[in-house]
Amino acid sequence: MEEFSRMIAAALKLPEHRVSHTLKLLQGGATIPFISRYRKEATGGLDEVKIGEIQTAYEKFAEIAKRKETILSTIGEQGKLTEGLRTRISGCWNATELEDIYLPFKPKRRTRAEAARQKGLEPLAALIMLQRENNLADKVHGFVKGDVENEEEALKGARDILAEYVSEDEQARNLVRNAFAREAVISAKVAKGKENDEKAAKYRDYFDFSEPLKRCTSHRLLAIRRGESEGILKVSISPDDETCTEKLQRKFVRGNNECARQVAEAVTDAYKRLMKPSIETEFAASSKEKADEEAIRVFAGNLRQLLLAPPLGQKRVLGIDPGYRTGCKVVCLDAQGALLHNEAIYPHPPQSEYQQAARKLVKLVEQYKIEAIAIGNGTAGRETEQFVTGLRFDREVQVFVVSEDGASIYSASKLAREEFPDYDVTVRGAVSIGRRLMDPLAELVKIDAKSIGVGQYQHDVDQTRLKASLDQTVESCVNLVGVNVNTASKHLLTYVSGLGPALAQNIVDYRTGNGPFRSRKELLNVPRMGAKAFEQCAGFLRIPQAKNPLDNSAVHPESYSIVEKMADDLHCTVEDLIKDKSLRDKIKLEQYVTDTTGLPTLTDIIQELDKPGRDPRQKIRQFEFDKNVRTINDLTEGMELPGIVTNITNFGCFVDIGIKENGLVHISQLADHFVSDPTSVVSIHQHVRVRVMSVDLARKRIQLTMKGK
Repeated sequence: MEEFSRMIAAALKLPEHRVSHTLKLLQGGATIPFISRYRKEATGGLDEVKIGEIQTAYEKFAEIAKRKETILSTIGEQGKLTEGLRTRISGCWNATELEDIYLPFKPKRRTRAEAARQKGLEPLAALIMLQRENNLADKVHGFVKGDVENEEEALKGARDILAEYVSEDEQARNLVRNAFAREAVISAKVAKGKENDEKAAKYRDYFDFSEPLKRCTSHRLLAIRRGESEGILKVSISPDDETCTEKLQRKFVRGNNECARQVAEAVTDAYKRLMKPSIETEFAASSKEKADEEAIRVFAGNLRQLLLAPPLGQKRVLGIDPGYRTGCKVVCLDAQGALLHNEAIYPHPPQSEYQQAARKLVKLVEQYKIEAIAIGNGTAGRETEQFVTGLRFDREVQVFVVSEDGASIYSASKLAREEFPDYDVTVRGAVSIGRRLMDPLAELVKIDAKSIGVGQYQHDVDQTRLKASLDQTVESCVNLVGVNVNTASKHLLTYVSGLGPALAQNIVDYRTGNGPFRSRKELLNVPRMGAKAFEQCAGFLRIPQAKNPLDNSAVHPESYSIVEKMADDLHCTVEDLIKDKSLRDKIKLEQYVTDTTGLPTLTDIIQELDKPGRDPRQKIRQFEFDKNVRTINDLTEGMELPGIVTNITNFGCFVDIGIKENGLVHISQLADHFVSDPTSVVSIHQHVRVRVMSVDLARKRIQLTMKGK
């Protein structure tokens, strides 16, 4: 652990003691949200990102340590493990270098070099490599025996052995690696016979493409690799072959005799047949890994913004899943999101029952005391919005257009069937739309994050790493906001620090059998809720009507005694302390510092007492699209429009302008100044003003600009 702490601290440029304390907490079963929020003294205030990086680095080094055990064992079984080799392997923490050390000892399938060795040609290869023999023909003759039929076969076998020796030389491999790193070019060409393939059209930009690998952006590389996996493109990564061969020959070829010429030929073969394909595979993997990392970072950032979108809160909502032929499915929800009523209306063609639909909606708003209407933004969304906003209700009703991304995935899911076993997918979809308005986080956690529609080539990246990153993002958002333990679904509770599916279900079962929780302490009565799980989850669970007001705050139960001491010292109650800022202003935090509780925790406590249970999300705002724009045909160059950012990539952002197709604001058009990272300018669901630059009706592509806005 100490060695890992030292290496991680050096890699991440962090004090070693902070890394060491963080690793101990992680190894002890503490979650990242818990550590970042409640163990600031131990970590020096490291945030979730840094703690996540420490965890990732630890896992990487642990994997290398495991690999080293395998390598040492394998070489030991061969009887070739010298003390020097053991020391070198034990001290190596670079995965690539480790594999280079292992390469000469790695069990191989039957190679050309191995076949030559079995024919007894290794001494000839060693002789040629020395390059001192000036009468090679005489020496070669002595090896023509057994399975070796002639001199040329003997020389060919010797060259195969030499080629393998060169290809396994560490310095030689690094020489080629450095050439790849400096000057490798990634090239793509259309596969033979695929030029007019329907699927090939979207890859047309890469039919004859080449670019330095180090300058190839994440989205371009992932697009190229997708085209390759679909059989549309042929892709290669290569440095200057001639330069690489010359450098290798300078390293291995000495003199100008026949032996040197044989070595030169072997070196050329080693590069083309063995080294280049191997190192090209390395760089294909490492560049893909880097592109994955960037795409996952963008996706996780977008997902975080989406999950933390402003909630309407606990209000009575009417949700509408729009449609033409099948009608609009309407649901009425109470302030807790429970389904009260559902039916279908048909205000659009072909039925066009406009008056009947209007009367029904007006009646439902009055009957269920509806405070807000949520309309899905899919098919017929704009027309439904226009229809609803044209009605007169008996009260003020806010109207919102809500993203439908992933709603169909949820409505057909096992979770939706469990929630609404007696209703079909259309009702479930409308409920999801309504609930998304009330609390986007609580509803979106029910959907596989990849289906929410804010990713970039999410199906092309490493799925294990993507899932880990997205799960961590969801967990971070859920714990940042906090969860009402008496209303949260099992699925939402699953993401609370320290819980997981089994404990989440136990909490729901306990709530069903015993009624609402009255205190955090009561959580200890839940089956399988041990002291460790309680420690990890308690601070993130809220109980709004609890007798102790701290149970509805982010103050951890382990710190209740500190707050009570503060109140006692001021001769008041904890409730008084929360209500009266003048009392809190009298608190001198230094007086409450202990060996385990420092100023960071005390400062957090005071901030929480200022606004107990505060929601960190912003307030929701209504939005209205341009009424004159309904389809792509309504757009003209120069037109200025309101829009909502729906997705952010590292090449720009996509904006919903109220029609079926989203427009693209390229990174170069995001602002009047240079932008290197789109997230520094825009965020998911941000309301923006855009200007139409161009419209490609054939490809249904819209180019927008935010310059001058």
